[in-house]
Amino acid sequence: MRQRQYPVGQRVNVPGHLPEPGVHQAHVPCPFCPPPADHILIERPLAFVKRDGYPLTKGHALVIPRRHVATFFETTAEERQAMLELLDEAKALLDLEHRPDGYNIGINNGAAAGQTVMHVHLHIIPRYLGDKSDPRGGIRWIFPEKAAYWTKK
Repeated sequence: MRQRQYPVGQRVNVPGHLPEPGVHQAHVPCPFCPPPADHILIERPLAFVKRDGYPLTKGHALVIPRRHVATFFETTAEERQAMLELLDEAKALLDLEHRPDGYNIGINNGAAAGQTVMHVHLHIIPRYLGDKSDPRGGIRWIFPEKAAYWTKK
């Protein structure tokens, strides 16, 4: 399987466009390296939590390893453990601050999956009753024609 390589902090910021193999992409500094101290909500030696710069809902946050790696599959077992522990801590903080009714949790791995900042980050997105008229299917709505699986027989 071919793995695409991007420069540190490379953003693929053209919606619906995947970088062409061999085509130079302009270097963009990584917005997570290093994280501005005033953006950090929770920090640990291997990872930290910060608010999303473009929140989908009130409280949307990111769990990010300190080491710059593009995908979750490049993280070490220790980094993954640190990220999952911080996910629990972020949930507890968001529960206190915003009292959401649910959460979407996700990672976009690679440009084909919608990743635009090539430094892995885990989204924790608080959800609120009524924020979407019919939230069934959650992340399945990235493919609307496949989302409402419960209507198919």
